[in-house]
Amino acid sequence: ATMTPFLDGELSAAELDPATARFRVIPVPLERTVSYGAGTAGGPAALLEASTQLERLWRGSEPCSAGIVTEDAVDCDGPLPEVMARIAARTEAAAIAGRIPVVIGGEHSLSYGAVMGVARALGDRRIGIVQIDAHADLRRAYQGERHSHASVMQLLAEEQGIPLAQFGIRALSWEEAERRLSAGVFFRDAEDLVTGNLHAVDLPADFPEHVYVSFDVDRLDPSFLPATGTPVPGGLGFWQSIHLVE
Repeated sequence: ATMTPFLDGELSAAELDPATARFRVIPVPLERTVSYGAGTAGGPAALLEASTQLERLWRGSEPCSAGIVTEDAVDCDGPLPEVMARIAARTEAAAIAGRIPVVIGGEHSLSYGAVMGVARALGDRRIGIVQIDAHADLRRAYQGERHSHASVMQLLAEEQGIPLAQFGIRALSWEEAERRLSAGVFFRDAEDLVTGNLHAVDLPADFPEHVYVSFDVDRLDPSFLPATGTPVPGGLGFWQSIHLVE
């Protein structure tokens, strides 16, 4: 499906050129395993519509001048493994072309396809995941579904062996706490980050140079962003989140 382009009305023809644009926005309106509040299927369209209210200028420069192309939405019908394959094909194509895929969802289970596509494109060059989130998403399955939003990082970190660093977690089970240790997950949780007012954390020295950033909306405290299906108090602030990504 065709959606409103990101920053619609702000970008020049040159900035919209697929042959040169640095960023490829990939909408994924996936809503299949949500377990509390609903609405993720409408997420990409709402984000893209809201993007028209943004300004080009950010801290004295215009990052969008590197070019931003918005692709058609990924078809999210059919079995979840097939949906993941479609997502992976998109992110792999972007990475092979030397572009940065910006996947907007949609529920968090989509990250499996997104990461696997980039990992395929990188080949022998290792990829690591930086996950900024309220939840660990490390269950082996949730409500009987392996490709659940609550088990996506277990698939990637434990079964695929991809290095994982988690920031801002404040809701997890015993199973997930134990899996963090067994899978060698690096983490700094929300209480530590927020009460310590930490805005930067050093990743382990052996963490891969190539990084996929998974940025869940519920990593922000609900006072900043209440529009999430799984709100958890005690989350990060806006600037702290931006600085941690940097």
